[in-house]
Order: sequence, then structure tokens, then C-alpha cells
Amino acid sequence: MSHSYYNKQWAEAQATLVDIIQQEMPPEPPKPERDRLAAFQLLATLYIKYIQIFRRLEQSYDQIVHPQKRRVLRHVLDGIIGRIIELKHEMVNLEFSEYHYFDDVLSDLKLTPNDVEIPIPKYFIMERMKPLKEREKLLGQILTKIGPQDQERDKEEVKMPLEEAIRLIQIHERARQGRLRAKFMREIRQQEEREKQRSSKGAPTLDPDIAAMRIQKVWKGFAQRRQTKRERDEEMIFIGMSPPTTLVPLKNTPQAHALKTEDSRRRVQDQNEQEYQQSLITIKDKIRETEGPDIKETMMDQIRQWFIECRDASGKFPEYPDEDDGGSAAIFKQKTPEELEKELREKDDDKGKGKKDKKGKKGKKDKKKDKKGKKGKKGKGGDDEEEEEGWKMAPSNFVPAVNEGTEQYKNVWQFRDESDNFSQKHDGELIKEEKRKEVEEEVRVQVDELMRTELKNLKMAVDRDKGKKGKGKKSGKKKKKKKKSGKKGKKKKKEKDLTPDRTIEDLYEELVTQGIIIRTPQIKLSDFEGEYSYLGTTLRQANIEPMPSLSDVRRLVTEFGILPIGSAAVHESAPITKSIMLAGPRGTGKRMLVHAICQETGANLFDLSAANLAGKYPGKDGLKMLMHLVFKVGRLMQPSVFYIGECEKMFKKKVPKTDPTDPKRLKKELPKALKTIKSEDRLLLVGTSRCPFDAEMKPLMSCYNRIILIPRPDYASRHLLWRRLITKYNGVLTSHLDVSSLSKVTDGYTPGHMVTAVQQVLTDRRIQQLSKKQLQAVEFVAPLARIDPIYKEEEESFKAWYAKTPLGKKRAKAAQGDDDDGGGKGGKGKKGKKGKKGKKGKKKKK
Repeated sequence: MSHSYYNKQWAEAQATLVDIIQQEMPPEPPKPERDRLAAFQLLATLYIKYIQIFRRLEQSYDQIVHPQKRRVLRHVLDGIIGRIIELKHEMVNLEFSEYHYFDDVLSDLKLTPNDVEIPIPKYFIMERMKPLKEREKLLGQILTKIGPQDQERDKEEVKMPLEEAIRLIQIHERARQGRLRAKFMREIRQQEEREKQRSSKGAPTLDPDIAAMRIQKVWKGFAQRRQTKRERDEEMIFIGMSPPTTLVPLKNTPQAHALKTEDSRRRVQDQNEQEYQQSLITIKDKIRETEGPDIKETMMDQIRQWFIECRDASGKFPEYPDEDDGGSAAIFKQKTPEELEKELREKDDDKGKGKKDKKGKKGKKDKKKDKKGKKGKKGKGGDDEEEEEGWKMAPSNFVPAVNEGTEQYKNVWQFRDESDNFSQKHDGELIKEEKRKEVEEEVRVQVDELMRTELKNLKMAVDRDKGKKGKGKKSGKKKKKKKKSGKKGKKKKKEKDLTPDRTIEDLYEELVTQGIIIRTPQIKLSDFEGEYSYLGTTLRQANIEPMPSLSDVRRLVTEFGILPIGSAAVHESAPITKSIMLAGPRGTGKRMLVHAICQETGANLFDLSAANLAGKYPGKDGLKMLMHLVFKVGRLMQPSVFYIGECEKMFKKKVPKTDPTDPKRLKKELPKALKTIKSEDRLLLVGTSRCPFDAEMKPLMSCYNRIILIPRPDYASRHLLWRRLITKYNGVLTSHLDVSSLSKVTDGYTPGHMVTAVQQVLTDRRIQQLSKKQLQAVEFVAPLARIDPIYKEEEESFKAWYAKTPLGKKRAKAAQGDDDDGGGKGGKGKKGKKGKKGKKGKKKKK
């Protein structure tokens, strides 16, 4: 697509963003919302609108080639990602649940679930492509040094005696010969029967012309029916009612051409960026050469004029501002009306200190008393109670950044004429404006040094004693500041560096050789497929807690896992999620999601599972070294993901003595290390569990901030999964394959079970037979029958366990409150009022 398309998309996104910012930043503070459902509707609407803007801006940022536009876009894009995360946390705090359902909001806004699917920004990987490739290369080199260890184990395990192997080969060979002999004898018998029939019938009596006509009639009918069927199938494929039967070569599809165009635009982006960086240097040098001397002279003249004015006004030369205060920039700084008022007040206070100060203090005390009195009266009236009862949106860290980006767009790019800039190169005039300010700052530093010496000389000429005192004061100040900075540095270095002499490459290699840093397979989050749940809101309105769909799981992993650690700017200001727990039955894709988080963000994967750490870094010192290495390498090579499989074992009451892995090894050290994670550390702990109900609840919840419950797939997700998996493994979907019945029959089976069944059915031999023998649903039943499904009781046990978590308990209390009071937060307000009446009664007695 063209430059104009993406510019137009950016303009549309900014137009909708202006309306939302007006809603987010009203002139008067909004009143607290007492109805919880109304508050959630407001949050959900904002959330969905931000996602729509995010989708447009992400695509525009990925494809716009103008380097200066991309900087404005990136600023707004990071702000919107942060705001989406903030709104998600607001909804979690309001609804007391990680999962939220927006089907009613989507129907009101006339949107489909695909319109609000959160995309993963491509710049997470694209802008770090070089370091990621270097890291992958280093990892490959280390793994080749180690050699394939797992293959040798497999070879040792599979053993068979020679006699048994010979006997097995003989049995199969005899069976093969028997089948061939039987086939040969059958063909001989058929041939004999044909000869007998010919001899009994005699010579043919049918006229050759009539025989030819009959053959033509049959053939033409067959050919026409085949053509009609082909045309019908092509039409159904064209309108999207059935999938393509044959795989079209990827080179000829429109999608392939679109991907090529996107790649070519990214290459143009890189070229334009290099030219922009080069021009930043050249334009700055040019301004320094041409305009630098003039700027220097004008500054010196202005400062000299200031010396003279101060001398005339006060009778002495002024003190020159320090570098920390901005130097001479502080002299010519434009002061606001408030700052001028403060200066005038200070002057008035200096003139008459005694009585006026006392009066002022008394006035302040009286005002405070009045305010207290007013508050007490409000308490009686109940205005304060309403404010406490209602819900208010927390102040945002990202809305000002988004507003700043939109203002920049309005002022610079909205009405800018770019008719001459067809190739979308950088704008030299904008660079000049920026670089002129930088040159002024550089020149100002030089001028300040010269003017300080000049001022000293003037003072020396007027009064040498005063000049010496000034010198002493300045030197004393500087020394004190240096001491303070030294103390701050000491405070930060609390933790001892156990590996001060080793390089990061050496530490990385050690962790790879120990098998703690592992290579992640090429899995994207889009590979975790599942259909959207359309009954979530209706079930919640009927006081039934619905099980989330796989689409909801994918959304949560994006919001809590991928978006925060993908961007450093977002992670610094967004609500921190230090740890996530993925809980669900076997085969639901927990480990796949961990790999997807690493792959989408380019994060390192540290496997801290008990089975993986068995026998590595033994003892207390070894454990300290392990935690130090993991967190040091994780911070220096962030983003990083720490993975713990079967994380419930760490918090079990009793671990069986037969377990050699020592799962409780990290029980104390890991929560301590998680507390050290700050906003600038893009580190994430992800634990997976098949049976979280075996662990103690309090320590488990103290370690994991967020719980993502992964259910078995519903009918819609199973239908989608069967179709995608069959086509993925080179199967062909036809009318003979009843996917709907197969989806109903396979209730309780997880995506992992489906993958194993598809792999067992669609062998190379079966794929070759697809043209003659079409695929049927019955073929998948036999391999699935050998696997135990996930029964409803197991799913209910997950649901019951989640209800016992802190968030689940809050959810249940909120639901009870809604039932008692008929919706909203009225019940809480009534209780509060009763309590306050009691207190008032006590006061009256006193």
C-alpha cells in the first residue's frame, strides 16, 4: 500500500484519539460512579476504543517510512499500550477477576471480536533484530560445543536382543510374501472367470455405431458432472464457504505480494533512518559553523547588558548562576505570572517581617480550623460518604504522553504540505529547529565560562575583598555536592556482585552449558488458536461464572506478559506484573504460551524448574550463585522470562521422599529475588501447573501476582482447532469430513490431544492416499480413544480452587453484595452509614 494510505490511517487514529483525550482529561473532575456495572461499561468502552486506535497506529508505525513521523508515532503508540494495560488493571480491581467479557459492548459498538484482537507490535522484534541474531548465533555456537546429549540417552534406552530382531523381521517378511501370493492368485482366478464368460456368450451382436454412442453418452455425462462439481467447489471457495482443496503456491497469492511490499517498505525505513542520522550530524555542524559565532556574540552582549542593569539597580554586580541552575539560561528564562507573584511577595515579606508574619500565621491557622469545621459538617450531611462509596478512575501515567504526542501531530504534521516529499525523506527544516537549540546550549556553556571570568575581573576591579569571599562560597558548595553524590552511590550498591571479574558472555555461556538458558522454538502467540466466547456477559448477568475461552487466555497473556516487557518505555510507567501463573489441565498449551511470550518479545528463557535444576549448583552457596547468575544475566540481557514447570510442588505441604528434584529449593530465595525487581527491570516469572490445588494457597499467591486459568476448549474452539490442525498437517477438508460431529464427539479433549491424534492419522502414506480415499471423521476417533479426556469434575476442581484465591474470594463477596442490594455498591454504603450513626451517638453522649 502507498504512503498516503498509512498517513490517512494515522490521521483517522489521531482524530478518534482527540475525542478520547477530551473524555480522559475533562475540565472538571468527574463525580464518583456508584454503580459498579456502569463503571465497568465506561472502562470497557474506553478499553475497546484504545485497542482500535492501537491496531491502526501499530500498522502505521510498522509501514510509515518517514523517520521523523515515526518518532511521534512511537511516542503515542507506547502511551496507548501503557493506557491499555492501565485500563486492564482497573477492570481487574473493579471486577475482581482477570477475565472480562465485552460481548454486549461489542454489539453496542457494532464490532466483531476480530476488531478488538490485540496485535503484538512488530517493533518489539524488528528494532532489536541485530542483537537478537547475534545472541542466537552465540547460543548456537555454545550448543554445538556441548553436543547432542539427549540423543545418546534415547539410543541407550532402546535395546533389543539380536534373536528377537531376526524373528521379528522373518514374521514381517513371511506376511509380506503371503499377501503378494494371495493377490497374485486372486488376479489369476479373475482372469479365468473372464475367459469363461467370453466363451459362453460368443461373438458380440451389438452394432459398433450404437456401442460408440453409448460410450460417448456415458463419458459426456460423467465429464459434465465432474465439471459442474469443480465449478461449484470453486465458487464455494471463492465466497469463503469452504477452504481451498489444493494448496496454492505461496508466491502467487495476494498475501505473499503484500508481505513482500511490507518487507520492501521496512528496507526503505532503514535507509531513511540512516540518512536521517547522518543529516543530524551534518546539519548540526553546519549550524555551528555558520550561526555559532553570531549566537555567541548576541549572548555575550545580552549578559553584559544584564551586568549593567543589575549594577544600576542594586549598586553591585550580581552573582552568576551555577551550571546546575542552568547557567545564563536562568537569567533569560521567561517567568510565569505565578513566579512573578511569589517574587513580589518575598520582597514585601523582607520589608516588614515582624507583625505581618504573625498575622499571616494566625490567618492560616484560622483557615485550617474553618476547613476542619466544614469537613465535619459534610460528614453529617453525607457528601463525603458518597465520595467514598463511588468508584473513581485512578490517575494515568500515559494519558499526558498521548496528549503530548497528539499536540505534536496537530502542530507539525496535520496540515504540513508534503507534495514535494514523495519518497518520504526527512524534513531538514525540523532538524534545523532542533539542532539550533542544541547548538545554543553548547555555545551557552562556553559563553558562561567566559562571562564568569569576565564578571570576576569586574568584581576584582570594583572590590577585591568581595570577589575572594565569592570564590570561597562557590568552592564550598561544589565540594558538598560531590560528597552527596558519593553517598547516594554507596546506598545503591547494597548487593554484592559475586562475579565482578567475569564478562556477560562468559556468564551466559555457563548458564547455557548448565541447561538453564534454553532455546525457544519458533512459536507465535497466533498459533495458540481459540474462538471468542459470546455468552460471557449473559452468564454473568445470570450469576453464573463462565469458563473463559482460549481467545480470552490469549488476550490475557498479551496484556500481562507480552506488552509490558516488550517495550522499556511502557514497562517503566505501567503497573508492574512481576509473575504470572498458568494453571490448567494437561495439553491446554501452557508451555506453548511461555515459548510464545519469549518469541514475541525476543526474551531469554531461563528454565528454573525443579527437574531441570536437580544436581546443579548444590548447597547454600551454590543456590546463592545460581540466583545471582540468573538475575544478573536476566537484567543485563533483558527482557527475560523465568519459567518454572509444575510450580505447585514448590509450595506443597509434604514432598514425597522419593522425589529427587528437591522442588522446595527456591521457596525462600525466589520471593526475595522478585521483590528486587523494579520498573526498569523487564523480568517476568511464569509458572505452569496441572494441579495447583495441591499447593498451600498463601505462599503460592504471594509468589504469583496474576493467575491465568486455561480451560479445556469449548465447541467453537474445537471446531476451529480441528480445521486448522488438519490443514496444518497437510490434510484436506472435504464434505466427507464432518468436522461438526467430530467437534461434538471430542468434548473434553485438549488441543494437545488433538495434535497427537492428527499426527497419528495423517502419516506420509495417508497423505498420498488423500486423492483416492478422502479423509473421514471416524479415523480420528481410534487414536483419541487411547487418550483419557479431561472430565468435567477436573475442570470443576480448577474452578473451585480459583474461587479460593484472594481475587476469587473478593469476586464472590462482590457478587453477594450485588444480590443483597440489587446491583451497584449500595449495600456497602448502607453499612458505612450505620457505622457512622453509631459513632455520632457516642460523640453526643460525651
